Amino acid sequence: MIESTSLGYPRIGPGREWKRALESYWAGELDEPALRSAAARLEGGALRAQAEAGLDIVPAGDFSLYDHVLDAAALIGVVPAGFPRAGDGPVDLATYFGMARGTPDAPALEMTKWFDTNYHYLVPEFGAGQGFRVAWDRPFEALAAARSAGVRSRIVLLGPVSLLLLGKVRSGGVDPWRDLLPRVVEVYGEVLRRLAERGARWVQLDEPCLAQDRTEADLAALEGAYRALARAKGDLRLLLATYFGDVRPSYATLARLPVDGLALDFVAGEAGNLDALLRHGWPADKTLVAGVVDGRNVWAADLRGRLDLLARLAGIVGPDRLQVSPSCSLLHVPLDLDAEGSLDPEVRPWVAFARQKLREVVTLAAGMNRGTQAVAAELAANTEALERRRRCPRLRQAAVDARLAALRPEDFARRSGYARRRAVQDERFHLPLLPTTTIGSFPQTAEVRRLRARRRRGDLSAADYRAALDAEIRRTIAVQEELGLDVLVHGECERSDMVEYFAERLDGFLITSAGWVQSYGSRCVKPPLLFGSVRRRRPMTVRWTTYAQSCTPRPVKGMLTGPVTILEWSFVREDQPRSRTCREVALAIRDEVADLEAAGVGMVQVDEPALREGLPLRREGWAPYLAWATAAFRLATAGAHESTQIHTHMCYAEFGEIIEAISALDADVLSVESARSGAEILAAFRAHGYDKAIGPGVYDIHSPRVPPVQEMARLLRATLAVLPAAQVWVNPDCGLKTRAWPETVAALRHMVEAAARVRGEVAGGGR
Repeated sequence: MIESTSLGYPRIGPGREWKRALESYWAGELDEPALRSAAARLEGGALRAQAEAGLDIVPAGDFSLYDHVLDAAALIGVVPAGFPRAGDGPVDLATYFGMARGTPDAPALEMTKWFDTNYHYLVPEFGAGQGFRVAWDRPFEALAAARSAGVRSRIVLLGPVSLLLLGKVRSGGVDPWRDLLPRVVEVYGEVLRRLAERGARWVQLDEPCLAQDRTEADLAALEGAYRALARAKGDLRLLLATYFGDVRPSYATLARLPVDGLALDFVAGEAGNLDALLRHGWPADKTLVAGVVDGRNVWAADLRGRLDLLARLAGIVGPDRLQVSPSCSLLHVPLDLDAEGSLDPEVRPWVAFARQKLREVVTLAAGMNRGTQAVAAELAANTEALERRRRCPRLRQAAVDARLAALRPEDFARRSGYARRRAVQDERFHLPLLPTTTIGSFPQTAEVRRLRARRRRGDLSAADYRAALDAEIRRTIAVQEELGLDVLVHGECERSDMVEYFAERLDGFLITSAGWVQSYGSRCVKPPLLFGSVRRRRPMTVRWTTYAQSCTPRPVKGMLTGPVTILEWSFVREDQPRSRTCREVALAIRDEVADLEAAGVGMVQVDEPALREGLPLRREGWAPYLAWATAAFRLATAGAHESTQIHTHMCYAEFGEIIEAISALDADVLSVESARSGAEILAAFRAHGYDKAIGPGVYDIHSPRVPPVQEMARLLRATLAVLPAAQVWVNPDCGLKTRAWPETVAALRHMVEAAARVRGEVAGGGR
């Protein structure tokens, strides 16, 4: 019998209850027992909901208080220097959240993207003399929660090999495989023994790093680790789970591991994984968990096509060795389409959120076990929805097709080189050495959010709404002038989200009311649905930017989101190449750049924080992706006059490996996250050089901590050790939307003072 299961589930709650609980706890409005009680309610509700959906095996332990990678680090007692430790005792919540958000004495852990998703994980730090122990009780609590919920469960843990690969060794001379992995595996073995003693039957160890390029040393370390775990686990059964791609280079190693099952992705990795099974066969001692329903995107599965694939897989592995699952954790999609009240009725049948994806999984298992007649109604409805989608005229607009076809090479290049542009822009703006600015957004207060909500409900007239936002813009401009910033922004008070705002104003997108997904911690985003031809209907930002510029003689940047980021942070149509869809978005942004320029705006920032995120997991796909992604950015910006200064911004990803592509964007000014990652990007500039202006961030905005002036000045001096002062700008790591005004003003005041201090050193010949 083919069973149904999943690899993970959304953890924010039906109404983002976990966000509110966390933020109340951090504000001191909720104590620790109340927070833990809220977590238990959400975790139990998620377990029961999955069982009620019909899953035979429910994942448990995937719920996290903040981040599952941080959980894995806490599980084995990895706490960096600077955070309180309790000897051999457990990691407490103060330490756990301190690592996530920083403390007065220590900055937060580095944060970066979880593979090619928009989820952010916290980067564990390992060092020489690192001690390991079982220091976090979440797996055991999860097992108890599953038992209390009355579900047949499988405990989920991040695997030890991926944990080390996702972390960073902060000490020289430490070899992760030789010096760390054996001791990490020893602690994992103890965790497995304790779970077995408490009655666990299956444990899922996630090793998503196997979808990336792996060396022979990596695979040897993997094999050694799992042979050691097999000796420690007793009667416990192990499922090694991979996702986000195929495992062709690693398949031979995986096939001989002493584990009881492998979970493989047959959506992102369908061709490669199927090829590996057909070429090398399936080991008779293992269960295959086949991820045939897309866990990353919201489009309904082609159920008949998925049944055909499952039939092929059953013929290879045997029906008694096959389970049906989403391709990865459903963490990456919204929870429930039934809670979505505003989605276009034409598009709604094409869509499946997490609960609907579980229904698809259960339907597929039933179809395999009892025949297609048993699910005839579901198959008929699915076929009709897919056929209506294929025939929808909104998928292709003739005007958009014609404009794409007419593009010429010169549409992708600025009219003059950077050196010429720099001279013209210097003459226009007369900025000081080390000019100061911010990334774009300023704090979104409760009052601003209420204004937007009142306008959506119709409780506020358009004129009154504009007047209220104008007042907020005036305030934001005045604060920046008082602080002494050189280049200002209007603050983005009219925007709920840097992608959603534009999606609301472009053809081809739909906005949800309840389509929330977790980005990190308590931060949730609502990705739009990009389903059809993209076209700009009218100017989107000109009115707010020009109003802000009228309030000050200092330059104000126009703020736009770039085409790659709009693509990556949306649920994107899969019926045409992503490169084509990205060009459609780029043309819409190009039109906005032109209108801002025509209105007299001299600086335009086109943010691309997702450029690195979209990079394929294997290097063989890097060059094609970077070619079309950088071309899309240039298409969006190349129409600007040489006197218009084009900025871009990137954050929270590993950029060193793609520094040539970043330079190929041909932006005049790049602002980039640097403070939270320990200024690692400076090593890339040292190795490869960079000839344009750049602002490596001097403080981390995702933490409430306000760094002292000396700390920011130290980071700025580190930048000047690599780059000439004439190239360097001074700015935070990212936008300030999630911060409160008092800490924002305090941090920016420190930043401006640090810039002035170092500017004086440079002018005095000290640098």
